[in-house]
Amino acid sequence: MKKQMIEFGGQPVGIVVPENGRLKFVAVKFHVHALDGELYDTMDELRNAIRAQVAAFYEGGGERAAAAG
Repeated sequence: MKKQMIEFGGQPVGIVVPENGRLKFVAVKFHVHALDGELYDTMDELRNAIRAQVAAFYEGGGERAAAAG
């Protein structure tokens, strides 16, 4: 696998790079920054983590905090 851009909701949120047989996520958007550097076994596992992180970010008021900061 080569480096690959990852989109969520039609927007780029990061890239994934191969690392020792796994997938390393490099975040490029604030709302998925908590996942930066994490390793995943499959793209489905990564997508599920992104989905959960985005939901947690917005449910926790992250959008307001990011706009205020």
